[in-house]
Amino acid sequence: MDEIFLGLGSNGERQVLQLSRANRHGLVAGATGTGKTVTLQTIAEQFSAAGVPVFLADVKGDLSGISMSGSPQFKNAAVLEARAREIGMTEYAYSDNPAIFWDIYGEQGHPVRTTISEMGPLLLSRLMDLNDTQEGVLNVVFRYADEQGLLLLDLADLQAMLAYAAENAAALSAKYGNITKASVGTIQRQLLTLDSQGAAQFFGEPALEIADFIRCDDKGRGYINVLAADKLMRSPKLYATFLLWLLSELFEVLPEVGDPEKPKLVFFFDEAHLLFDDAPKALQDKVEQVVRLVRSKGVGVYFISQNPIDIPEQIAGQLGNRVQHALRAFTPRDQKAIKAAADTFRINPALNVAEVITELKVGEALVSTLDGEGAPTIVQRTLIAPPRSRLGPVEPKERAIIQSISPYVGKYDTPVNRESAEEVLAAKAADAAATAQEVADKGAAEVGKQERKSPSLWDGLGGKVAKAAAGAAAASAGSILAQSMQGRKSRANPQASAASAAAGTVGDAFGKAIGFPGLGRFARNLIGGLMR
Repeated sequence: MDEIFLGLGSNGERQVLQLSRANRHGLVAGATGTGKTVTLQTIAEQFSAAGVPVFLADVKGDLSGISMSGSPQFKNAAVLEARAREIGMTEYAYSDNPAIFWDIYGEQGHPVRTTISEMGPLLLSRLMDLNDTQEGVLNVVFRYADEQGLLLLDLADLQAMLAYAAENAAALSAKYGNITKASVGTIQRQLLTLDSQGAAQFFGEPALEIADFIRCDDKGRGYINVLAADKLMRSPKLYATFLLWLLSELFEVLPEVGDPEKPKLVFFFDEAHLLFDDAPKALQDKVEQVVRLVRSKGVGVYFISQNPIDIPEQIAGQLGNRVQHALRAFTPRDQKAIKAAADTFRINPALNVAEVITELKVGEALVSTLDGEGAPTIVQRTLIAPPRSRLGPVEPKERAIIQSISPYVGKYDTPVNRESAEEVLAAKAADAAATAQEVADKGAAEVGKQERKSPSLWDGLGGKVAKAAAGAAAASAGSILAQSMQGRKSRANPQASAASAAAGTVGDAFGKAIGFPGLGRFARNLIGGLMR
């Protein structure tokens, strides 16, 4: 099998999609109710039969039926069988497809997770509607976490890092540029909004291994990975950002293969306009780059959209395989879309494309694909082939059975929470507070002999701080600095002044080392009281 049968053209010729050109991407467009979803199902199941794994988002909930065989008892059976006879599918028979169900929320399939670090600041900024200044702050937080070896796995880790950045804004600004508490506060509020949308379930571990999408069953059929997106669509930006992240991961992880005999994976992006709605130029450039380069990784990307002009021109120009269902000419924008769609096809002298687009019936489409030489074929009015699998959703019991025989049972179902930025920063704060209490109770000399849970609290305070403390003591012999843990004040005598100044230097260094200036001042007071 080296081609996918799309349907029969009005000229009597079979309209096919060459597997060797399937990684040149494509577009399935058309108004609501014209047959886009059925066309997608037909194409996806034929890719699977050819041994090509597929990923698709089930936006309306009815694509899950691709996992089950069609049946003469279903209400659409007569229409499907009549269509098969009409276009010469003499061996048409119902059949199922190997499928794996996924769901970001873990309700209708295996949970899909990634880490905050893997998502990166650019996509997170898009997800949270951050402006350039706020995105810059987020970049600083990522940079600092990376330099300090702090893992950003989930939303709690990012919240902890943002709290740290707000507390240490002055110190971080000196090294990385201006960081305001107002910007940090805005990001924190946006994170709370994300959390309320259920995004916390998307960020964490075990993170998805992209290779798990690229798998065939024991019969050599490619698995169809179905993402339950009906609930996810309530958060459109999370949906679009997730799919863009997934596409980026495919580009980064997969090796170069050039133009293979058939794709390694085919990726269907339904409701594609959500990816580009209000997207900044930087994000559109990233999408364009990923779509252009992922082709050489053997990945075919197919955008599904109601309106072809929803796809930016620089991206639409890379979509070599096109299936255009009917468009409606109700508004000036509709008329613009019709003209744009007509202009993208290779001219057929026997076909007035702009006129035909508005006349197409349900299940009809204008089809143009790339031939064996990579050139677009002449557009043809085409009756689309019917799918062999079920039209409509699976029942909950059927979904449960399919889920129980998934090759990934148990791999992603239980979340893992290992030590990351939140735990490390919390441990530092707790250790710092415990150290301050011990200093008050036992004295600095005794505490200094003990091994700390967080070695970084005392590391680096040795000779450098001692030298600075000695200098401060000599320069401050007449000063008064004393305050105990309970807040009691005492008058310093001349002999105690130098010791107090030295304590101040040690306390400041202590606070700087642990990253909590306020606690450093507190420790300075404690040490000062003890050294009097």
